[in-house]
Amino acid sequence: MRKLIYGMNLTLDGYIAAPDGDIGWGVPSDELFQFWSDQLQATDVTLYGRKLWLTMSSHWPTGDQQPDATPAEIGFARRWRDMSKVVFSSTVAEDDWNTRLVTGDAVAEITRLKAEDGGPMDIGGATLAGAAMRAGLIDEYVIAVHPVLVGGGTPFFAALDNWVNLNLVETRTLPGGVILTRYETRR
Repeated sequence: MRKLIYGMNLTLDGYIAAPDGDIGWGVPSDELFQFWSDQLQATDVTLYGRKLWLTMSSHWPTGDQQPDATPAEIGFARRWRDMSKVVFSSTVAEDDWNTRLVTGDAVAEITRLKAEDGGPMDIGGATLAGAAMRAGLIDEYVIAVHPVLVGGGTPFFAALDNWVNLNLVETRTLPGGVILTRYETRR
């Protein structure tokens, strides 16, 4: 059975994007970028909701070809392009870069994917992750809290019907006052 991990950068007040969708507050330090790159390297499949997919696919397919790309960005872009990705959307038409498009029941498909043998899966996008959260499918939460308040926007956590008890696995302080925490779901 695969492990499902939900992780993103978020503001101190709990948002992954400001009200206008701006994520400019979340520019990672080299150390945080390396953490996310290592996370990607350890991931077998990434699951994307439509909005995050559009953000990622607008940059990373050619991220290694940008004139100012760092070695870390070049490695991330190549790994991102080559890895298996599943996009959940009824409006996205393309499925380039080793991507499979799913238009049906996201929770049923995530449940099916989790039951397969294989390495960890990452899930990204608040709406998709929220559905997986409510279904009790997320095994680990990785949170990089940035010292900024945006006052509203897209929340990291979805409204839940029941409590989810967690165990703290890791915490560390990164440059720029970012606090990285990892929690496992207590089952």
